[in-house]
Amino acid sequence: MSASTAASKLRHTVRLMMTRPYRYWLIAALLAALIYYAWGEVTRTRGAQTVSFHPAEETCGMSGSLRYCVYRDRRGTNGDVVYHMHGRNLDERIWNDDTYMTALIQAEWQRRPELPPTVVTISYGSTWLLTPKGEKPDSGLLDDLMARLPAIEAKIGRPRRRLLMGESMGGLNVLIAGLSYPLRFAKVAALCPGVYATSPFASLSTIRTTMQRTGANPEIIFGVWMMARKYAANDVEWQRVSPLALIERAGPAYPALYLSNGLYDTYGNFEGTQRLVDRARKHGVKTEWHPLYGGHCATDAASLAAFLSS
Repeated sequence: MSASTAASKLRHTVRLMMTRPYRYWLIAALLAALIYYAWGEVTRTRGAQTVSFHPAEETCGMSGSLRYCVYRDRRGTNGDVVYHMHGRNLDERIWNDDTYMTALIQAEWQRRPELPPTVVTISYGSTWLLTPKGEKPDSGLLDDLMARLPAIEAKIGRPRRRLLMGESMGGLNVLIAGLSYPLRFAKVAALCPGVYATSPFASLSTIRTTMQRTGANPEIIFGVWMMARKYAANDVEWQRVSPLALIERAGPAYPALYLSNGLYDTYGNFEGTQRLVDRARKHGVKTEWHPLYGGHCATDAASLAAFLSS
């Protein structure tokens, strides 16, 4: 087809489109698109609900690849230290964020006459998992953390008690640390922790069945599957950090546990967390269980604040 013929056909097509019926459809389509855009702008969420509280004093530092911030209530602290481990895509500065769950905890503490603990937030980046050294190059962060705590405490002062708190990815990490080193920590608060009754190294058909049973989002589960393989080489290594495996060696002298999870958790963590509660109680571990009617990381800030400050 020559260039002149092609140009002629194009002009003919344009003329057809601009005849009355086609023109009406084009105008209607443009009008619909404009209305859709305008409605999206009018109904777009603006701003955010904030928490009224007095932000804690903040001091930050580094130890190797570990970044941390120390937060102290301006009224003083009670001698305990809470090590906070954040969820995915957050960092060590999240504690004073007035739109985040941590602000609710501080607000609850500030309503109480007793002094709260010092909080030390720790981070190895936006995504990380505490595992002992194994075959994977990124493994070994659990060993690194435990080796660095004495140096941090030399700067902030030796704590009366060490407590752990974390949400989502951080919830899994605090369980790994607390159940791997039970004599080092007095309490562990794990919110919406990444605990699964099914191993990420199980067959795809088994994982698919688990997603159907728990209502987990497939895209999220794929991300969990990829993350597990970054820090563990196989199921044997995974079982070294699985809270459901670690809890089997527990006894009454283990850290007190605070566990919570939303029923409609799209990460599929409700089932695994509830199973962990049952096993912990079977082994005599003092355990608070807070099943919540909500989604991922729905949290009862009042009971959590009381657990960490008592």
